[in-house]
Amino acid sequence: MLKFKEPKPSEEYNYIINKGLELYPERNDNYAKYKASVKNGKIDYLPIKMDIEPTSLCNLKCHMCIVSTQGYKGNNLAFNDYKNIIDEQIGIFELKIQGLGEPFLNKDFYKMVKYASDKYIWTRSTTNATLLHENENYKKIIDANIGELQISIDGVKKSTYERIRINSNFDKVCSNSILINNYQKEQDVLKTRMWTLLQKDNYEDLFEFPEFAKKLGFDRLTISIDTHGWGDDEWSRINAAKRVHLTQKDIDKLLKIANNIDLDLTFWDISAKYTQDNVCSWPFSRCMISANLKVVPCCMISDPKIYTFGENQYFKQIWFEDYTKFRQKHLNNNIPSICKFCYER
Repeated sequence: MLKFKEPKPSEEYNYIINKGLELYPERNDNYAKYKASVKNGKIDYLPIKMDIEPTSLCNLKCHMCIVSTQGYKGNNLAFNDYKNIIDEQIGIFELKIQGLGEPFLNKDFYKMVKYASDKYIWTRSTTNATLLHENENYKKIIDANIGELQISIDGVKKSTYERIRINSNFDKVCSNSILINNYQKEQDVLKTRMWTLLQKDNYEDLFEFPEFAKKLGFDRLTISIDTHGWGDDEWSRINAAKRVHLTQKDIDKLLKIANNIDLDLTFWDISAKYTQDNVCSWPFSRCMISANLKVVPCCMISDPKIYTFGENQYFKQIWFEDYTKFRQKHLNNNIPSICKFCYER
């Protein structure tokens, strides 16, 4: 078992959540029910966390992403539909506003972040950084008080990066990263995190990532070795072949480099994380609403064409009734096939 630190939110996380619980009694009551609950199929509280997909459109065709599939079609979530979800979900205190697409392709993305943040819901998202310079998006997203913006950068060289992130521009991504990192420092906040998906195509850059992140102005770097396949057998096979198996020696070497340059280095790997004695907590605490308003189990699935519980307009029926069998399968060691990636094999 590898030993490493997983990413954690900045110090403002607890303040925002506690303030929200204080200001919104329904949220506090819902959380109290969650904390008092015993894991079983039937629950009596609404989600405490959620993923909402602002768009399933993307301007890139990354070779490890399902959006690169020929003929894949996406769409944007309307701002009014988003607001209705937030207003109806009285229990959530943490929100990821992202799914399969590039969030800045939805013109209302920063408004979505602000709407939730103004209600003391801690927000985060992930971007490929290609659009941060347009319309001063880098300023708007920081000013919207996003909790954390993860910026995906999968190479320290143009050749490596653009081989993975098809249709991207390495130089623009670098300059945009510097732009947003400089701006957040001017505002005296910590919002960004560089996020690197390690795979065979960028393994040659592995030990250069910490210093590269620092060069772009990042104070935090997470290296993910989580090449999953959204619950789809074919994509799971494709991405399993890209997976790199780090050693503890690799991790220790990276940590030493990061410590020398005052960089917060963490690692992410959800595969084989859960067991029958430690079942996934997500079916009992969170779910995802896709850009076309489908209820999906989680962001590890994301694509409602792979699995959906149904339309968001029937959310309470889904959460309190239809979801019951799904949860019970986890508890009975009858793990749904779409979830097996996350369980110890």
